[in-house]
Amino acid sequence: MFTGIIEEVGQVLALTDGAGIRTLRVGARLVLDDIRAGASISVNGVCLTARTTHEDGFTADLSHETIERTSLKNLAPGAIVNLERPMRADGRFGGHIVQGHVDGVGRIRSFELGDELRLEVEFPESALNYIVEKGSISVDGISLTVARVTPFVFEVAIIPHTLENTSLKRAKAGDPVNLEYDVIAKYVERILANRAPEKS
Repeated sequence: MFTGIIEEVGQVLALTDGAGIRTLRVGARLVLDDIRAGASISVNGVCLTARTTHEDGFTADLSHETIERTSLKNLAPGAIVNLERPMRADGRFGGHIVQGHVDGVGRIRSFELGDELRLEVEFPESALNYIVEKGSISVDGISLTVARVTPFVFEVAIIPHTLENTSLKRAKAGDPVNLEYDVIAKYVERILANRAPEKS
């Protein structure tokens, strides 16, 4: 489990295609502290398994499912990515529950600097029940709070710290982003859908 508090911005060093697998090599330093082969790590909000670790980064394999269902298929060498290690049981819970299981890919509609930074993201119709004003959402692994939502577009306010310490510093209109909706909302929906009709 993750919290959406980005620890480091890494850089894609290489992508290598093999037999049904794409291997991603990421340059990093801070997250390497206690990451070993087999450990989980969030890359742009996608929970991956470290295949190898090196003094300058790590590698992870992308399955066909991951490539098809996330924006990681758009990565190229030189791209920057948000990195987060799994939450420690004795750590502070600074963001919200993020599983690293991407629900859908959105697209940045606009990213404007006015009195404050406002990010607008277009989302799939299937997400309409899960995105609510003042609710939490993960965008490329970043825990954010929805400021406003209209049919198929939500808006979040971005503070300077988030801009400077995440991949958003290179974001622009048209970019795809990984979205993970609030897991609590998904469970509530499933419970309500499976409830037997009450007898009158």
